[in-house]
Amino acid sequence: MTRRKPSRSARWAVIGSAAAIAAYGAGTVYGIAFTKPLDVCGDKTGDGLYMDAGRDYGLTSVSVDSFPPSITCHWTSGHSTEAVWFWTAPLLYAGLACSVVCCALLLTNRRRRP
Repeated sequence: MTRRKPSRSARWAVIGSAAAIAAYGAGTVYGIAFTKPLDVCGDKTGDGLYMDAGRDYGLTSVSVDSFPPSITCHWTSGHSTEAVWFWTAPLLYAGLACSVVCCALLLTNRRRRP
């Protein structure tokens, strides 16, 4: 019996899954985000307040979402900043979509072959 190479769909399903896992891992690289999100957003002053680095804005609140990974810091100036890299959510969704489409192709091709 000879060993066959995996099909193109199988290889792309693995690549898509790996990309999605890598993007989620990169988005949650701030391990303290879920335990101490305030430390990710700002620097703690001697008064116990969290301030934006290099500015005079105080931290009002932090929004943390686990899927897609997101940490949004809300400041007294009215603006908000995102602490997670901008490319994590698009890569996560693209990897998931690639994996799902390729797995569906694998299943449909499997039924065609006897």
